Amino acid sequence: MNWTLVLSIALALSASGTAADRRVSVTVDSSAHAEPLTGRVYVAFAREAGRRTPIRQAGSTGAPLYGKNVEGLRPGDAVVFDGDDFGHPVASLNDLPNGTYHVQPFVNVYTRFERKDGHVVWVHEDQGEGQNWRRSPGNLFGDPVEVELGPDSVIGLVCDRVIDPIDPPADTEMVKRFRMKSPMLSDWWGANVFFGATVLLPKGFDDHPDARYPIVYQHGHFSTRAPGGFGRGREFDRFWLADETPRFLLATIQHPTPYYDDSYAVNSENNGPYGDALVKELMPEVERRFRAIGEPRARFLTGGSTGGWEALAQQVFYPEFFNGCWALCPDSVDFRAHQIVNVYEDDNAYWIEHGFTRVERPCRRRTDGNIVEMMKDENHYELVVGDRSRSGGQWDIWEATFSPVGDDGYPRRIWDKRTGAIDHEVAEFWRKNYDLRHILETEWERLGPMLAGKIHVYVGDMDNYYLNNGVKMLETFLASTRDPHFAGVVEYGDGEPHCWGPSLAELIPLMARRVESSRDE
Repeated sequence: MNWTLVLSIALALSASGTAADRRVSVTVDSSAHAEPLTGRVYVAFAREAGRRTPIRQAGSTGAPLYGKNVEGLRPGDAVVFDGDDFGHPVASLNDLPNGTYHVQPFVNVYTRFERKDGHVVWVHEDQGEGQNWRRSPGNLFGDPVEVELGPDSVIGLVCDRVIDPIDPPADTEMVKRFRMKSPMLSDWWGANVFFGATVLLPKGFDDHPDARYPIVYQHGHFSTRAPGGFGRGREFDRFWLADETPRFLLATIQHPTPYYDDSYAVNSENNGPYGDALVKELMPEVERRFRAIGEPRARFLTGGSTGGWEALAQQVFYPEFFNGCWALCPDSVDFRAHQIVNVYEDDNAYWIEHGFTRVERPCRRRTDGNIVEMMKDENHYELVVGDRSRSGGQWDIWEATFSPVGDDGYPRRIWDKRTGAIDHEVAEFWRKNYDLRHILETEWERLGPMLAGKIHVYVGDMDNYYLNNGVKMLETFLASTRDPHFAGVVEYGDGEPHCWGPSLAELIPLMARRVESSRDE
């Protein structure tokens, strides 16, 4: 035996940390949380102290993060991480290179929900932050600690601080907000569920108390900021305040679920009846409070990315409630291109097998073609943040929205989160219920007369998330429609990234013309 070679390998393993036997213990101080808690505990390692804490540096291509579920954790009890606990982008604590790190603990607190469907689940209850666990009031953390990590390091960390409540933004003369309890969602979740809206009023609203206005619902991620970015002194302000601008109400809505910063605006086995609650409870209340016309001819949808999918989906699922959608860079509208995964035919979301080679799938690119992020990395990071689709991440909310409920009450996985192996039975559920191209194609005889002239889709042909692929598939069907023809628009921005499309200043005049043309319909 070549003992020199054996010794060299052993020294190399020790230096890289792979022969390590490390432990990190996290305790919760009673001053931060006095009662037993259920949730997920994290430990983040960062090389640099920097402006952002280690927890905020964690990500699919960021600082290493490790996560572990806890049930009934009492103050002072230790949660111990070791080399068997899954992390990302370094899978095991034992594989972290030796050296100096800034290490930080964090606890994401879960709430018990007894749902109407009979399932009991533990998920994070939104606290007005839009399901951002890193800034959610009531979650716990400790200050970063500088450590020298060696092969057998044992690190003790304490969560002794609590994230403070969020102060809501103040209303102004033209920007108004409200929040209301949803009877439908509260009944379904077995707890009080709230949603809300932020509304930008038209110029002269108070001067014309008898006037009634058309309304645009601008879908997107959770935000209580002024719709359209109004108030920043930019081009949109000048447009909105100009005398020649058509007078509209512009509303953004807040509807976070225990799984994500918004519900995707549709009914779901895992989220509950958010689609119905929005169109039957929240939107009528918006229109009552702010003097909307309140008729389908004067009700429009727009949004980009998540909001683009929501705008198109609500138009499809509630075809007579709205008079048109202008969907920008929508999330996958055809699951044969779930970004670049065909969930119906591909066997694996992360890899393409080519005999003797295996090629990884990317999930994000630059417009010059360079890859930013891989499918497995974003999904593995989400798995560290939360199992059972509880990460609050993008891939997990698609599962929470599109998938059937599993036997344990949580969403069934579209693919194995560790390996990427696709569950085609779940994929068929997605196709039947949420594949927008499939629904339109199979139900055009019923939907077509209600949707003609209402569908407008825009996307850059170098969309960073490959969303142009699904739009192209949708366009192929729409272009083939007859009796009626879809009579809308599908446009591509040459070399344009995510999220390309017309501005509100371009869209609102189009909507105004549609209000007038629909007056006698």
